[in-house]
Amino acid sequence: MTKQEFIGEVRQCLTRNILPYWIENMVDPRGGFHGRRDGDDQLHADAPKGAILNARILWTFSAAYRVLGDKAYLEMATRAKREVIDRFYDHKYGGVFWSIAPDGTPLDTKKQFYALGFAIYGLSEYARATGDAEALDYAVRLFRDIEAHSRDRVHGGYTEALDRFWNPLEDMRLSAKDANVAKTMNTHLHIIEPYTNLLRVWRDADLFEATEALQRLFIDRIVASGERGHLGLFFLDDWTRTDDIVSYGHDIEASWLLLETAQVLGDESLLAETLAVTRRIAHAAFEGRLPDGSMVYEAHGDRHLDSDRHWWVQAENIIGEAYLFLYHNEQGMLDRAMESWTYTRDNIIDHERGEWYWSRKDTEINRTDDKAGFWKCPYHNSRMCLELIEKLG
Repeated sequence: MTKQEFIGEVRQCLTRNILPYWIENMVDPRGGFHGRRDGDDQLHADAPKGAILNARILWTFSAAYRVLGDKAYLEMATRAKREVIDRFYDHKYGGVFWSIAPDGTPLDTKKQFYALGFAIYGLSEYARATGDAEALDYAVRLFRDIEAHSRDRVHGGYTEALDRFWNPLEDMRLSAKDANVAKTMNTHLHIIEPYTNLLRVWRDADLFEATEALQRLFIDRIVASGERGHLGLFFLDDWTRTDDIVSYGHDIEASWLLLETAQVLGDESLLAETLAVTRRIAHAAFEGRLPDGSMVYEAHGDRHLDSDRHWWVQAENIIGEAYLFLYHNEQGMLDRAMESWTYTRDNIIDHERGEWYWSRKDTEINRTDDKAGFWKCPYHNSRMCLELIEKLG
């Protein structure tokens, strides 16, 4: 496969497989987007609607419009913007609701800062794509909310969640599979990600300071807490690590997101340091990469290996390999990225109905988990396509 053929296949996947699926199957005539289609592609019109899904739809179609210029993508992005601002944003207390009912009324009103981060990510990308002042205003509001209510000025970093009124919660977990701790790598990764994107459209001193502090935290705490370059996942307030899990997908995702942050910040010394750190993270992640180009999910110390090939892990692995080729001068990584793409194309993508399956274990497709839903969004796979189109094309 040539580089041109690679980019051509990726572009076709984005424009003929992923984005049409969401346009044709997930638009809710009652407003916004449906909350769920299951692994057999059956619509659940009564499912709750999640902030993560809607913020990621907003980011996806905003970015697709910015890169490809198709007005159909702008229409979807604008629909998602209205959903986030009109129904998910808490106009009384600030922040965004975790979920709403199908009719748009608030359902779970907690303030999960991971969700606020994704709302910033989507709104800032809409502003980047269109110059829209309203989207930028709400992105800045949410940045201020995170800084005011979540940031730990003593130990550094950000707490996981509060209730609607910004009071402490007993259960701060992002999902049932997570540890109930004050701080997690995952939330911090998805706060530095939107802060970086917001910097592209709002060059604010407070935002610069917060983003630089997050970058130092990753280098000095989160990466340093792991072994061989892996990231730590779960932490107490004082950054004492509480787990022994290796998440290969988050490792490889962080390896390029942190480099992107350093590039946007523009500090040459920090960029040089980040290049060294992110190369180490990426090569640590490859402990989970198999000879066929796929990447397994995670390891739990020496006790258990989850060998499922999750859709999002494959997408992030392809970007991570492309970044090693582009920015670390590792020439063989382009071939590896194409090998990983070939595995994904042949094993993860639903070529009949559109979109990607949740995961595959060896030869078995996972139809138990959603095709579209609270966590199954068009963001990881669309972002992979857009990154490759922009950076390699």
